[in-house]
Amino acid sequence: MLTTIQEFIASLPEVLQLLGVALAGAIPFVESYLGSALGIVVGVTPVAAVIAATIGNILSMLIVVLAAHGVRSRVKTSAAPSPQSPRRAKLKQRFDRYGVPGVSLLGQTLLPSQITSAAMVSFGASKNQVILWQIISIILWGVLFGVLATLGVSVVR
Repeated sequence: MLTTIQEFIASLPEVLQLLGVALAGAIPFVESYLGSALGIVVGVTPVAAVIAATIGNILSMLIVVLAAHGVRSRVKTSAAPSPQSPRRAKLKQRFDRYGVPGVSLLGQTLLPSQITSAAMVSFGASKNQVILWQIISIILWGVLFGVLATLGVSVVR
């Protein structure tokens, strides 16, 4: 899948490659960190690749958070609570233990930001706090992988 995304970005005219990187950053499991790296490998300047992938990831996360908040608001007032699946119970336990900052910063090692942010909102976390910490996390992960990709590319060349 990553090779396909990389080829897609590389096939675009130079002026549209940033848009391709932003689209890659919006894909769950690719996000800002792999989107940044893919952009850099294709030849987009590192700062531009990190910014584009980060913007794409933030926009997709915002859509998911706002949708989850809207759904939670409607469901909360109209339905009785349903039993949690074992996977959801485990995620809730992690949320209770680490809070929004911990889950936002560390959650991307296991799940995409879109899934973790929607889960936190569904658990009752403030959507504004989730958005703030997810943006911080997305930027940090994007910059980290951008730096690593830049170092890797300059060693190979």
